[in-house]
Amino acid sequence: MIAPDYIGFGHSDAPSRSDFEYTFDNLAAHVRGLLDQLGLTSYILYMQDYGGPVGFRLFAKNPEKVNGFVIQNANAYMEGVGDAPKKVLMPLWEKRTPETEKPARDFVSLEGTKFHWLVGAKNPEAINPDNWVLDQALLDRPGVQDYQVDLLENYKSNIQLYPEWQAAFRAHKPRTLIAWGKKDPFFVPPGAEAYLRDLPEAKLVWLDAGHFVLDENVQTVADEIKAVFGR
Repeated sequence: MIAPDYIGFGHSDAPSRSDFEYTFDNLAAHVRGLLDQLGLTSYILYMQDYGGPVGFRLFAKNPEKVNGFVIQNANAYMEGVGDAPKKVLMPLWEKRTPETEKPARDFVSLEGTKFHWLVGAKNPEAINPDNWVLDQALLDRPGVQDYQVDLLENYKSNIQLYPEWQAAFRAHKPRTLIAWGKKDPFFVPPGAEAYLRDLPEAKLVWLDAGHFVLDENVQTVADEIKAVFGR
């Protein structure tokens, strides 16, 4: 299993936005470079949130290398975009101003980060607070929230690619497991169901969870991965 932090995320290098253009094309290019460096020619993609636009770019460019998808609250259909991101992002996509930036900056504030982790959880009191404390510590480094807003603005590039990705799904039909937190306000359940139009053999598993599911559902997801890909 390989679990990279994207450039600018986690403990990877975080160049300033003046030294690196933070776009999903560039994040995907860096992951592709890692896969090439490791000499990987065959893999299954586990994608959650930003992992979708990165992983689907990899798939669209080299579908022969992708043996399957695990899709966990990672969107590729307009039906899956919830009211919460529409309210935050659509004004930013139309025109970036200090006023349209503010909701995006709130999105990566401590309050926003904590909400992402807790929304939809069955037992919020049991979710490890290290999740949002550590996330926010990295988000609060100088300049990081600036390029995170750049990425939120650039998310519109993913929506423009949805038809291309959907066509690639139909053409190549990778084996697919969809494990979806049904209480996610960001990527909502119709987005999970939409995959079945293009990947009718996919297995869809609903989870009693929100945007992040593994804190409370790791064994269920692991068992489903083994069931779908272990045969």
